[in-house]
Formats: sequence, C-alpha cells, structure tokens
Amino acid sequence: MRLTIIAAAFAVGGLAMGGAFAQSGADSKNLSALKQFKVATTDLNIPLVPQEGRNADAIRANLKRVKLPEGFKIDLFAVVPDARHMAVAPSTNMVFVGTRKTSVWAVTDRNSDGIADEVKSFAPSLKFTNPNGVCFTRDGFLVVVEHNRVLNFPAAEFFYEGPDVAVIEVVPQGKLIPVEEESFNHGARACVVGPDGKLYVSMGQPLNVQPADKVDLYDRIGMGGIVRLDPFDGSGREVYARGARNPVGLDFNPADKMLWWTDNQVDGLGDDVPPGELNRSTQAGEHFGFPYWNGKFKVAGSPAAPDLKDMAEPENAVFPQVEFPAHQAQLGMTFYTGKKFPEKYRGGIFVASHGSWNRTTPSGAEVQFVPINEDGTAGEMEVFASGFLDEETGVYRGRPVDVAQMKDGSILVSDDFAGAIYRISYGD
Repeated sequence: MRLTIIAAAFAVGGLAMGGAFAQSGADSKNLSALKQFKVATTDLNIPLVPQEGRNADAIRANLKRVKLPEGFKIDLFAVVPDARHMAVAPSTNMVFVGTRKTSVWAVTDRNSDGIADEVKSFAPSLKFTNPNGVCFTRDGFLVVVEHNRVLNFPAAEFFYEGPDVAVIEVVPQGKLIPVEEESFNHGARACVVGPDGKLYVSMGQPLNVQPADKVDLYDRIGMGGIVRLDPFDGSGREVYARGARNPVGLDFNPADKMLWWTDNQVDGLGDDVPPGELNRSTQAGEHFGFPYWNGKFKVAGSPAAPDLKDMAEPENAVFPQVEFPAHQAQLGMTFYTGKKFPEKYRGGIFVASHGSWNRTTPSGAEVQFVPINEDGTAGEMEVFASGFLDEETGVYRGRPVDVAQMKDGSILVSDDFAGAIYRISYGD
C-alpha cells in the first residue's frame, strides 16, 4: 500500500515557479532526478562539520554556566551550525536538524555513547530554502517543511550517506502559501505527524499584526494557524487551527491525543505585554483569538493595530493554557514520554525559550517545563535550564530553539546562536 502511495506521489506533476523563493534551475533539475531514483550529482563526498577544536571547547565551557535541577547534567551532543528544529530517527541514533538557511543536517551517534560522531548535510544535491521543519511519519519517512514547499524522504536514516536521496514532492514550491504572501519574517515552519497519520504544519503570518484586509485571507488559508494534510501527496488539506500570530513548536499529548503548540506575541507594546502562549487544540476549526486577542491582552485597537479598532471579537475564542512572560519567544516543545527523568517530569512539556530581542532587559534563553494535570490541562510553568543568558552583561551565550527526546530518556536542546545541540541527562 505504501509503495503505491510513493509511486503516485512521484508521479504527481509540476513545479510552480515564481516568487521570492522560487527554485533554481539546478534544484528543479536535481529534484526531478531524485523523484525518479536517478543520480543528480557525481560527487559522493559530503564534507563533515568539525566536532572538536576551539569552537567545541568554548561551547563546553559555556555549558558550565547552565543551571539545572539536582541530578541533571548538560553536555555538548554535537556542533551543528544554525541548529533549529529536530527530528529523532525512529530506528537509529540519528537526529535530523533543520535550519533557517539552505541546509538540513544529518547528525549521527555511531557508537551509541551519547555524543554525535558525525554531522553532515542531508540531501545536498537539493537546495533547501528555510527548511526549519523536520519530522517523521509513523513508518519512518522524513518530512522536511520549507518556507513554501514540503518534501518527504523515504528511509532517510538509512539512505542519507550519499548526496542523492529518494524524495516525494508533497507540496510543490509556491503551493504551501500564495507566493505573494512570502516573506522573510515568520517564515520558518514546524511540523509534527499526528496520531491520525496527518502532517500538521505551523505557519506564522508575516506581519507584526496583519491589517484588516488580510484577516479573512489568513484565516482561510491557515497563515497565522496550523494546517493539516496528507504527508505523502498533500491531499485533504484543511486549516486545523486559526487565530494565531506566529505558531512555532507543536506536539501531541500521547495521553489524550490533543495537539499543543507555542505562539509568539505582538512586538512594540512594551516590555511586559502581551504574553507568549502555550495553546491546546481539542478539535479542528478552533479560533485562538488573534489578532483581536493575544493571550488575554486585547491587540485590536492597540497602538500595534489601530486599524482593527472596530474588529468584532471572535466567537468562542480559545485562550492559552499558559501565558509566558512577554517577549521570551517560546519556540519548540515536546512531551516527555521517557522514564529516565524523575516522576514529576513524566507526561509534561519541555519548552525552548529563544530569548527576547526587543526588551529593555533581555529575558528568556532557557528551557522551561510545564506539568500536565490529570484533567489534561496545564499546570504552572517553571524554569528547568537557565544560564544561556549572562545576567550580568545581558549577553546571550546560547539561544534554545527546540527540545527533542532521545530513546534513552535524555533530551536534546538545539541552539541556533551557538550552532550546537546539547544533551541533558539524569543520573548518568
């Protein structure tokens, strides 16, 4: 059955050209070759990212500043330039790492010692454009969500050694969002495959607050929301959640199959408002209030959105489960399903806080933890890992982006500022 789907997906036609992020001729030619299992390049050597030396030593030194609860420790897992969202491979000690540039990284711990031995580009015969979102289907297909394209790589963890990797074109270039809505701002997508087998993609709207004439359009196409679709042929697309500003990290609670996701707040309204959000979706079609609300702060008619002063309040708007301190930029998140950490962390959510860029006193740059109550709602957030922000100087030594769980019960934290992935373990 899966082979039939793959064959059909390879046969799906057409590449849409145009727009700021249009494919180059070489990329289009290589993609066409890879879809047919043909060779796209003759250079089989992929350069490796150095894992030792002055840079790695400096990163390890900075990690000595990180504060963790008793019994936990943090180590450098891998040097990974521009490391953003992560997808842990289902069958090997591999992690695939997205970036906001043109590379996806394949990170391999070949000897199973909890430290990566090799970091190199994945599918370098293709030129990715902002391939921030990476996630696995239930049967081991790697999905890469770019700014305006979705690709799917069968058995990526077993066929990543060379530059040419079989690929399914799920959503052609220029078809995830309208090309006229492409922007460098809020263009990094994140993804997760749900219990229903569908691909869920978070899509920020490109403005601080969209103007009145964009509100209905963005609601209709899912910008400032989450869309879901088939991860192999892109069919059945629908807007799953709307009324967000810039949703980023997302994961399903394995206990009740509900989707949780972070959302970044409006800028320019002061140091302490509006709050960041952690939301819970319970069904398709829910509206989470934006741009009328950001958390329980009314944005419509504020100095950030004066043209929305007459906007009607959305009916049955869903408010956040957690309101984070303003401007900390919570990004990736994951439910902890392991058994290695103490009981209090099991079933809860680890959230990566990237840190503020527009606050008088910087805030964030930490890993936070949110427990989940017996009724499936969120408990009170607490700081889990801090010290990436030097409080004396206000200088960032690291900026966490995403959190992922390894099979041994440890967690990984990506950092696009230091260009690294850290491993946090307990009792090792």
